[in-house]
Amino acid sequence: MIGAITSGLFPTGAPAGLTVDYLVVGGGGGTCWGTGGGGGAGGLRCTVTATGGGGTLESALFLSNATNYTVTVGAAGASTTSRNTRGGAGGNSTFSTITSTGGGGGGGNAAGQTGGTGGSGGGGSGPIAAGSGTTNQGYAGGIGADGVVAYTAAGGGGGAGVVGQAAGTRGTAYGGNGGNGVQTSITGTSTYYGGGGGGGTNGSNATAADGVGGSGGGGNGSNVPGRTTAGTANTGGGGGGAGDGESFGQNGGSGVVILRYANTSTITIGSGLTGSTATSGSYKVTTITAGTGNVSWV
Repeated sequence: MIGAITSGLFPTGAPAGLTVDYLVVGGGGGTCWGTGGGGGAGGLRCTVTATGGGGTLESALFLSNATNYTVTVGAAGASTTSRNTRGGAGGNSTFSTITSTGGGGGGGNAAGQTGGTGGSGGGGSGPIAAGSGTTNQGYAGGIGADGVVAYTAAGGGGGAGVVGQAAGTRGTAYGGNGGNGVQTSITGTSTYYGGGGGGGTNGSNATAADGVGGSGGGGNGSNVPGRTTAGTANTGGGGGGAGDGESFGQNGGSGVVILRYANTSTITIGSGLTGSTATSGSYKVTTITAGTGNVSWV
């Protein structure tokens, strides 16, 4: 009788599988020349600690062994050298059925150049609107401020955890800070991902101040040559915005896919992907930093 019950609960040939926690972060948005808004962070979806956009924590996936699951790491959004062209959007990152949208590019101060929409939105410049974020992935960017030309400033890019800061106004021009990202302990160490880029300013105003990148890889904005910084690779951070003619916008940071599963399972990382696996307590943690390809487990 006992044997019959056991056979019914675990039928012969039932597929073996495993539970996989994940952090999937899209690539951060780039920025443009000409008092550019900060780049929006890549969208962030996570099953451990917290997820992006203030959403409910995601659910882990139950996956079958000996089955291929697609992974793509979103590329960094590119900077542009024209005030008439918004910074490039970051690329989407995917794992199996999970997609995190790339961050929106930062807007320039030419007419009609709003911050781009994305996982998190790019910052606006002058009085031009910021981009919106994606529900349960990230937040909107901050709007820019406009006065006389010397006082123009741009908003910070949205972060996975916080809205980008609006820029300052006449007489107190400052680029808005990028929104902070989200902390997760999926690797065993609590780490921020998905920070928005800081907004740029027109630094001919002596009181102009740089927009600081958000925690989680956001780049700093500035009008001073050499002081703008790109989003940090494999964080999905947005690039820092530029000033008007004395500095250049920056690229966003590339995304990342991190997978956590029981240390009794073994992963195969397929061709086309760059990644590594470490052990954290009773888990293995695989971090995939570039490419497109398949993963599978035994």
